[in-house]
Amino acid sequence: MAAPTTTQPCLRHSTPVLLLLLTALATARACRHPHARDDAFPWDSLQLLQAMAPSPTQPCQLQQAPTLPSTLLHNSHPQQAPTIALRILQHLFAIFSSPSSPQHWDARARDELLNNLQHHIQRFQQCLSANSMLFQGRGPRNLLLSINKYFTSIQEFLYTHKHSTCAWDHVRLQARACFQQLHNLTRATRK
Repeated sequence: MAAPTTTQPCLRHSTPVLLLLLTALATARACRHPHARDDAFPWDSLQLLQAMAPSPTQPCQLQQAPTLPSTLLHNSHPQQAPTIALRILQHLFAIFSSPSSPQHWDARARDELLNNLQHHIQRFQQCLSANSMLFQGRGPRNLLLSINKYFTSIQEFLYTHKHSTCAWDHVRLQARACFQQLHNLTRATRK
């Protein structure tokens, strides 16, 4: 007489789904609870920004430099903060990795700043890809367009002033404001 067979649940199909879900949850948790290095990022970047260029010897008298969009300063949607932060980081990386940056800047500080920017760009990209289902269709389109327009105006400002040392000093001041805003945005993602 044959023993009764018991059916075992087929886990073969549910295992990949479960693994994807756990990976997404772990990544999302990492986005919500950043490392200690992430807390210091904006302030470390401000120090590197200061270290990479000496203070100007004389005040610059250029036209009005672009300023951070007011819509960015008053972002009331914390769920948009990672998307906004990523876009700002990408633009800052593009500007400071430009071959037209001043030759007298401290190369070590500039390289360290670029490495920090790249690290955080990758971190936000991972967070956003892990949470892509959450953010789909909710992108802050007008805000992202404002950010793009702002950084385009910075590039135009540099071009108009022939990438002069003085123009780059104005850009560094704007980057300073961006890092301060990044600090506010990353705090918003933890709430």
